Amino acid sequence: MTEVTVAREELADLVVNKLTKAGLKEDHAEVVADVLVHADLRGVSSHGVLRTEHYVKRLNEGGLNPDASFSVKETGPCSAIFDGNDGMGHVIAKEAMDYAIKLAEKNGIGMIGVVNSSHCGALSYFVQQAAEKNMIGMALTHTDKVVVPFGGAKSYFGTNPIAFGFPAKENKPVILDMATSNVAFGKVLHAREAGKDVPADWGVDENGKQTTDPNQVAALLPFAGPKGYGLAMVVDILSGILTGSAFGPNITAMYGDYDKKRKLGHFVCAVNPAMFTDPTGFLENMDNMINELHEAQPAEGFSKVMVPGEPEQLREEERRVNGVPITKSIYQYLIEE
Repeated sequence: MTEVTVAREELADLVVNKLTKAGLKEDHAEVVADVLVHADLRGVSSHGVLRTEHYVKRLNEGGLNPDASFSVKETGPCSAIFDGNDGMGHVIAKEAMDYAIKLAEKNGIGMIGVVNSSHCGALSYFVQQAAEKNMIGMALTHTDKVVVPFGGAKSYFGTNPIAFGFPAKENKPVILDMATSNVAFGKVLHAREAGKDVPADWGVDENGKQTTDPNQVAALLPFAGPKGYGLAMVVDILSGILTGSAFGPNITAMYGDYDKKRKLGHFVCAVNPAMFTDPTGFLENMDNMINELHEAQPAEGFSKVMVPGEPEQLREEERRVNGVPITKSIYQYLIEE
């Protein structure tokens, strides 16, 4: 696999250029680029700029609204429905979390059901939004079927990720962002792009048998068997059924039917610690927990115990200085006119 290293700012500009040429308004393109580069900075290339070509295809074929305008209907002091008007999910989720934060600042909790959205990228971006405001953030989204249920051979749920963000006073926030499958399908796509095999526990072929060939992966496996399967169901209930959106195999596929609006649902939440405890004490105790974990005796083969999101944060620090590695084929796509 041949890689090139690109400065963060250049990478974002290239993505904006591609998206605006496909008709997306510039302010929305800038948010999408920020979310994609955020993922690549953290080393989550499956949700990074490699997705640009897909979004361009959907914009060109009518599966995304390039000029979406959003609306919000408050349903209570702590709740609202956010309608994304079939726009870019990254922008929709960002603005929905902003709204959740405003409700949490006023009333302690903000819980937003998002409808008429699309693929929104790495959820870590949105829970980090909340953590940067000293709020606890939570974000969930469903996706089209690509994961077999525990005990099944054919897919039913999507990768259905869930993320949490917890602020601290001195340390960086704790960010847990995970798919309910063993891996995100984007990692399979990245392996295909890179020409690499994948671990056997990532996915199964058309016959439900495990495979190491990324080109043969037809469906993914849930993480931890019945646990990941159960959590995937929870995510789909909150993102799909609770918001009145489609669920399970009824969700429009991301790859294929590019002219169809996907109508995805998300569920985002912000919690104000001040409504439950002393807010300064909360932040200080988060630091205490993080520091104690750092001081814990590491197991053989490990130099240090880290908290969720810390390896990605360290990688981001390095890449902000030295640039972001991406595959040469993706870079060629981004620079071509």
